[in-house]
Amino acid sequence: MTVANVDNCALFAARPLTDVGTPTEEWLDALADVPQLDVGGCDEIIVVAAHPDDETLGFGASMVALAERGVRVQVVAASDGGASRQGIGLLERLHLERARRAELHEAISVLGVPAPICLGMPDGELSDHEERLADLLTEILAARTNRTWIAATWRGDGHPDHQAVGRAAATAAHGCDAVLLEYPIWMWHWATPGDVALPWNRVRAMPVTPHAFDRKTAAVRCYRTQVEPDGADAPLLPSFVLRRLLAVREVVF
Repeated sequence: MTVANVDNCALFAARPLTDVGTPTEEWLDALADVPQLDVGGCDEIIVVAAHPDDETLGFGASMVALAERGVRVQVVAASDGGASRQGIGLLERLHLERARRAELHEAISVLGVPAPICLGMPDGELSDHEERLADLLTEILAARTNRTWIAATWRGDGHPDHQAVGRAAATAAHGCDAVLLEYPIWMWHWATPGDVALPWNRVRAMPVTPHAFDRKTAAVRCYRTQVEPDGADAPLLPSFVLRRLLAVREVVF
C-alpha cells in the first residue's frame, strides 16, 4: 500500500533491545480506532518474510483469517535465519539454519497454510541480493491471477533485512500491478504512536478473530531457537518483545 522507500535503521539502533521499548498499552490505545482493511478483492496472497518467524510474528493471525475466508496463502522465506546467533561457527550456523527451516514448516502447519517456499538467501545480507529477490518475487506473482496480493515486512521497519524484503516486494508488486501490504515487526519496539516516521494515515487493521490469534500464539511457540533459552543464553526474542507482538493488532501500511 505504501509507495515510498524509507530507512529507519538508525531509529531502531537508537533504541536497542536493552531498552524495553514502547509499552503495549500505548499501542493498544492508538490502534483502537484504526479502520479495517477490505480484503474482498483478494483470492490469493504471497506472504514474504525476511527470516523464518517474521511471517508469524507480523502476519500470522491474518494468514489464519484469510485462509478461513478461502484465500490461498503462500509463504516465502527469503533467508533461513542463520545469522540470528552471533559468534557461532559454520557448522553451528548450518545446524541453526536447518532448525529454523524445520520450525518454519511446523509453524506454517499450525497456521493451516501450505508449505513455504524457502529461497535460502544469506541472512543479514538481503540488501545485497535485493534485485535477485525482486526478480524471484516477480516470477511468483506473475504466475498467479491478477487478484493475488503480496504482503511483506515493512520497508521502514528498522531492520536492514526487513526493509530489503519490503523494497523487493514493492518492486514485484509494481511490476505485476498487484496490491502490496507491508506489515511491521520491529516498529512496535522503537517507534511510538504518532511518530512522524510512520505512515499512520495509511494504516489499516487486518480482519482477524480471537481464534486466529490463538493459532498465531501456538505457531510462535514452534520457533524454539528464538523464544527459548539456549543453555545459559537468554532467548533471542526477549519476553517483553514477544508479549507486545502477541498483544497488538496486526496492521499493514
